[in-house]
Amino acid sequence: MNRLAQTIGCDVKALALFRITLGVLLTIELFNRFWYIHPFYSDEGTLPLKYLLPSIDPLYKILCIHCQSGSLYFQYLLLAVQLLTAISFTLGYWYSLTSKLCWFLYLSSTLRNTWLSFILDRYFHYLLFYAMLLPEAGEWYSIAKSNRPRNKADNHNHTVVSMATLALKLQILWIYIDAGVGKYSDPLGGWTYHADPLPALDTYVRHTLGGQYLYAILGSHGLRLLTPTVVWAEIGCVPMAFWGLIMGWDGLVKCVAALMVSLHLGIAITLRNTVLLSLVACSSWMVFLPFASSTPTTKPYVYGRHLKRNAFLIIPFVAGSIWFETMSDQCDQSMEHIWSTMLHNRWNVFVGAEEYVTWEIAPGRLRDGSIVDVWSQSEDIAWDMPGTGSPCTSTARGGRWRSFPYLAGIEERDPTGAGEALWGYLCRQWNSEYGYAHNDTSKELIRYNFFMLQADVLPEMAFSATRKRLIHSMECGEDGGGITKKDSQHNLKNDGEL
Repeated sequence: MNRLAQTIGCDVKALALFRITLGVLLTIELFNRFWYIHPFYSDEGTLPLKYLLPSIDPLYKILCIHCQSGSLYFQYLLLAVQLLTAISFTLGYWYSLTSKLCWFLYLSSTLRNTWLSFILDRYFHYLLFYAMLLPEAGEWYSIAKSNRPRNKADNHNHTVVSMATLALKLQILWIYIDAGVGKYSDPLGGWTYHADPLPALDTYVRHTLGGQYLYAILGSHGLRLLTPTVVWAEIGCVPMAFWGLIMGWDGLVKCVAALMVSLHLGIAITLRNTVLLSLVACSSWMVFLPFASSTPTTKPYVYGRHLKRNAFLIIPFVAGSIWFETMSDQCDQSMEHIWSTMLHNRWNVFVGAEEYVTWEIAPGRLRDGSIVDVWSQSEDIAWDMPGTGSPCTSTARGGRWRSFPYLAGIEERDPTGAGEALWGYLCRQWNSEYGYAHNDTSKELIRYNFFMLQADVLPEMAFSATRKRLIHSMECGEDGGGITKKDSQHNLKNDGEL
């Protein structure tokens, strides 16, 4: 019975460690969002509510608290509430309430601007959903004191078993199986030893200084040997951890957890913009850690007080995810509904080798005739590959800005006019920060072209000649916003002159 409880349940210390690590990372993510409130969540930014609300259904409007007002102060207030709630969640204070608020407010903020939804948000969405159903994961190392008298030793050594602990572990199993099978099934064989021309790892570890050091140590052949091991590590890690729990081999479970944490830390070091994602993935492994004593006096604590509530929430949630991935039609998967955000449960990212790297520039002409790069907010226009660090998507602007270049063609998908606000924001941003400074309009932005630049990935850390593609041309109006636009999505032979 003890082995079964450890397999489908979680040690109380493991739950607390999971809560603390997830809460700390959630707090960091929410703190970072203060820099994105104005461009992405307010009516002054790239997606005003007047463009969003007509395109979403009534249920979407009810669940999206962030859609109730586009005021900048309202959004700051909501984010402050989220931040305080996340801190309380981390400390275990009012855990039952704060865990639910953390999940709901995070879902609401994602619905406010689904353009910005990354796999990191999916991780938070699912881990927070199951965290709010976990049986008092805030009991250990918590500010909140339990009113129930309990022996101190028992409080630190029991295993908690519930539908939520089992569902959380199965969710983590699905994450890694889906990710590993996606890589294994790559039609181009990018994650195999015989990948042609380059194995996937050879193309991905060019993004950071850490990646370059790894390449220098292992070389091309070493990365080719290492590439398929990632696939089998993802496919086999969680089943191996379950096997260790079933057999009572705590050492095996800890070794598997350490191996996967090392894998994610390696991803954080070698791939740009993956630090927080990798750390959140590491936090999920806390629930597998065996802390409970193996002495006969230690008994599993079976938590069944909320079985009906958990079943009422978990079963429809899991069934909804299966329906969305297997039976939903194109309309159900539209961004007009909440289902694509709430039920999307696929994790097959980095499924193939990276064929090219991309970065962006936006040369703009000012009123005084000078040319600047609006995207990097610099006076230097550099068409060549960035010289500091390896190039990657949105080199000049990281974080949530990474989604901006891939919104090209939004006018075709969304006829409401949201594209005007999107591209006009760069005009407004430049002119508010530079164009009208000290009542001097000579630095006012008149027009700009937005280019995506690409270079093919070649062997031995080499890249091909740069190709450029005009994504959008924007004329800035007298109020600093865009008044006219001309779209072109073809390769240019000129230098992008304005």
